[in-house]
Amino acid sequence: MLSLMDNANSNIMKRRNFIGTSAVASVGLLACKSASAMAGSVNDDNELKGNINHSACYWCYNKIPLDEFLGNLKSLGIMAIDLVGPEDWPLLKKHGIHASMCWGAEISLTEGWNDPKYHQVLINNYTEMIPKVAEAGYTNLICFSGSRRGMDDEQGLQNCVKGLQNILPLAENHGVVIHMELLNSKVDHKDYMCDHTDWGVSLCDALGSDNFKLLYDIYHMQIMEGDIIRNIQDYHQYFGHYHTGGNPGRNEINDSQELNYPAIMKAIVATGFKGHVAQEFIPTYEDKIAALKEGVTICDV
Repeated sequence: MLSLMDNANSNIMKRRNFIGTSAVASVGLLACKSASAMAGSVNDDNELKGNINHSACYWCYNKIPLDEFLGNLKSLGIMAIDLVGPEDWPLLKKHGIHASMCWGAEISLTEGWNDPKYHQVLINNYTEMIPKVAEAGYTNLICFSGSRRGMDDEQGLQNCVKGLQNILPLAENHGVVIHMELLNSKVDHKDYMCDHTDWGVSLCDALGSDNFKLLYDIYHMQIMEGDIIRNIQDYHQYFGHYHTGGNPGRNEINDSQELNYPAIMKAIVATGFKGHVAQEFIPTYEDKIAALKEGVTICDV
């Protein structure tokens, strides 16, 4: 029988794979682009400016073996990777790549902290994982609100507070920051509760801990509320991590989509943010690493 941790990882990977399959299918015409077709838009100099700490979400590239992908990251000057668990950390250390956002304690995106029936499993999972994250030398650990399933948002928030209060003292003692991801409930994650910045900010205020932050996903919040730069300016103290993605489609973040990523990155830099910005778009180019390089170049302001 699979353990709770195995089930959690399996559920998350199924979600990630589903997103990748559906999104790529929706942009099939773009998939034929080759690396040579976009080579002119990428700076050949891999030296980054140092204003943004770049990372990349492995699930977007998981057809590339992790060992090979970590080498690709180093060749691009990217020294961090998102959404990896303890089974991957030894390989990260071999390559000198940092785990900028860990996972492995969650159950799934739909079964989260807003429902008390999952609290004991989640408390057990995070109680086990938090010390592991700290011992490995990492800081960030992801969590999810879960789906509404007819639940009032205020009740869901109170449930999240009640559950998360059980693990935050441990996180504080180990210097681990729990991040709840903001996701859209309009396109990709129907019924997800933590789908607006103000709800997430209210949760942070209710918990009152520097060890609980929001993972501000720019793609998801563009879909739900827009006003990305103003929200970064107004609420940056609540944001511990950022994800990218082109909208619509969640593909490359170039001029094929509506978000002005250089301006957004300049706004993030202006807040004094010292955490990581992770590329989480689904590449459509034949050369996936060239697509990643393009995205990092666009964000390297």
